[in-house]
Amino acid sequence: MKAFLVLALAALAAAPLAASSPTREQLEVMTSAHDFFDALRSADKTALARQMLPEGVIFIHNRMKPDAPRVDVVPVAKHLERWTSSPAQIDEFMHFETVLVDGDMAQVWGPYVFTVMGKMSHCGINSLSMVKTESGWKVANTSFTMEAPDNCLEIAAQVNAHIEFEQ
Repeated sequence: MKAFLVLALAALAAAPLAASSPTREQLEVMTSAHDFFDALRSADKTALARQMLPEGVIFIHNRMKPDAPRVDVVPVAKHLERWTSSPAQIDEFMHFETVLVDGDMAQVWGPYVFTVMGKMSHCGINSLSMVKTESGWKVANTSFTMEAPDNCLEIAAQVNAHIEFEQ
């Protein structure tokens, strides 16, 4: 029943993806992306490791200081190591604007907002590269822009317009 509910919610979240319903493969990928965000917000700081491939890489397009943008590259294994000591009450909300699937490869793209203890930390665009493994879809690589809270009004509005379907 839970799997059906998650798939139904994912279908509603995907409505803007295309005029037609999402494919079964897109629904599977979106369900795994939801699992990734559930793990991210979990008090269990080891949960995120079950949703990511440790061989992956994270590219952070950091624009927090507009006059000094930078791209940080973090191996997923290093990120997962650091994650065990991350602050409590972290949450991230993403609107799955585009979901592409080709066999065992998928891409999830869309705006997001990131909060810490209920306060906006940053926002931007997420690009999740997903790989289908024997145990299901996992986040392999991710790239995301990171905008300062003062620049998040429009992005937060895009995410909030869909939040009722994605939680």
